[in-house]
Amino acid sequence: MEEPVTGDVQIFLSSKENCVSMRSIGADYMSKLVKIAGIAIAASRVKAKATHVTLLCKNCRSVRTVPCRPGLGGAIVPRSCDHVPQPGEEPCPLDPWIAVPDKSKYVDLQTLKLQENPEDVPTGELPRNVLLSVDRHLVQTIVPGTRLTVIGIYSVFQASGTNNQKGAVGVKQPYIRIVGLEQSRDDNTNGPSHFTLDEEMEFKEFAQRPDAYAKICSMIGPSIYGHGDVKKAIACLLFGGSKKRLPDGVRLRGDIHALLLGDPSTAKSQFLKFVEKTAPIAVYTSGKGSSAAGLTASVTRDSNSREFYLEGGAMVLADGGVVCIDEFDKMRPEDRVAIHEAMEQQTISIAKAGITTVLNSRTSVLAAANPISGRYDDLKTAQDNIDLQTTILSRFDLIFIVKDVRMYEQDKRIANHIIKVHASGAATQVNRNADTNEGENWLKRYVEYCRNTCRPRLSEKAAEMLQNKYVEIRQVCLCRISPCYLVT
Repeated sequence: MEEPVTGDVQIFLSSKENCVSMRSIGADYMSKLVKIAGIAIAASRVKAKATHVTLLCKNCRSVRTVPCRPGLGGAIVPRSCDHVPQPGEEPCPLDPWIAVPDKSKYVDLQTLKLQENPEDVPTGELPRNVLLSVDRHLVQTIVPGTRLTVIGIYSVFQASGTNNQKGAVGVKQPYIRIVGLEQSRDDNTNGPSHFTLDEEMEFKEFAQRPDAYAKICSMIGPSIYGHGDVKKAIACLLFGGSKKRLPDGVRLRGDIHALLLGDPSTAKSQFLKFVEKTAPIAVYTSGKGSSAAGLTASVTRDSNSREFYLEGGAMVLADGGVVCIDEFDKMRPEDRVAIHEAMEQQTISIAKAGITTVLNSRTSVLAAANPISGRYDDLKTAQDNIDLQTTILSRFDLIFIVKDVRMYEQDKRIANHIIKVHASGAATQVNRNADTNEGENWLKRYVEYCRNTCRPRLSEKAAEMLQNKYVEIRQVCLCRISPCYLVT
């Protein structure tokens, strides 16, 4: 009885070892297994990669099949033909082979570009990226913006731009041939739990405390004096809500968008910097230095293959986290319009250079802006002070007008607080004596745990209060003679 012929089998590897930093990978890791984590920022089109190439001799018409190296490597073609010429036959010359594409065997191949996680990039340095090669069943499973943990073999290949150096070894381009891949997040969860039992018990005990909400709010920007409502809003923004899908297919976002609008030197940028350090996934950008393509996605051309591929922007890289946009009013109007879909529908639709796709941008947006004249003018209406269109304002769930009010007692307390911060490096005596576990790192872990496991629901009492307040604000705007921003 003949054994059945098995087809092409692909084996995936997994490992419990810690990931290696992308910056530490060098020549010492050549041809070794490495495990790294990052964000997929680009994905090429699917190409056909030959596993066995069929060669035909131009002289004697003999056929030979040679295997190809895995990954981005090619086939090693023999220089001469093995055919022994008969008497009177002309011997085969050197390099007599021509490839027969129709007789060769192929598999699907795709290249990805993996970039360091934003939280792993040292301050003041550019993020590193590395080329990945996936084939067979791993093709078309990753879209830009997906967080990955990959296991692969660190290899090199000859770039197409250096093919003229045939006799020399030359400079090779490194890449990682993937043999195992794990997505850190899918549609329903933020990935597998990596919290210890002690941490989970500590988090659950903290959640049962009656002052848990007040304690979390006090940990938001401890060096910033006042702004209690803003700190409560940022706490809600960090933990987020619950995504809902209605029976008719309509999706309701669970992420909260907040806008801080007000006078200079009111700690707006400090709040953004704190959220960048505290949120498990966060991207910080400035409005003046951001373009529409940098915030959403761009289509670029590969220098080697000359084909177009998609590269995600800040809203895509921060999928599942927070995007902090400073100087929001300094953005160009055409760039600001680009994030309308990303804020409300939480998707980014791309139709450029023959690439039509939809990317996920399930992020919260925390933005800071200044009024038109630089400072908020109480003699003008809110609409006259805000240099933003209603279409973008309606996408913010919380809008705070932060004023620099001149009051003797308040200014004295603020000055005393600032002096204490600069003199001792701590905000208050309570913060100096606080447990070290309840710092920024503890809050970051707690936020990540809650976002992974908790699905909050609105109580009936809170829903009734929200409904009454919404109707009240709408009626106040309707009764005013002067125009005002209409809450939607």
